[in-house]
Amino acid sequence: MCKYSVEMTDTFAGEANYCWAHRVEIDAPATATSQMLIRRAKKALGLAPCRHRTTDWGDLIRLDLANNPICIFITPAA
Repeated sequence: MCKYSVEMTDTFAGEANYCWAHRVEIDAPATATSQMLIRRAKKALGLAPCRHRTTDWGDLIRLDLANNPICIFITPAA
């Protein structure tokens, strides 16, 4: 099992603003797909039914929630 950091924050003009932030850690298998990480992160934050747009940079996944000024970052924990 690997640990991942999940960080949810507000946005301003489409960029992360960090006026507030909510952070959690999730566990996932080493072979986890990005879709599995996204599902676990959204469940940990209580956002499972929310629609989002995904940007995947390999070591960083960014989710932008539809119709909300909120973004979520998923990264491997240090």
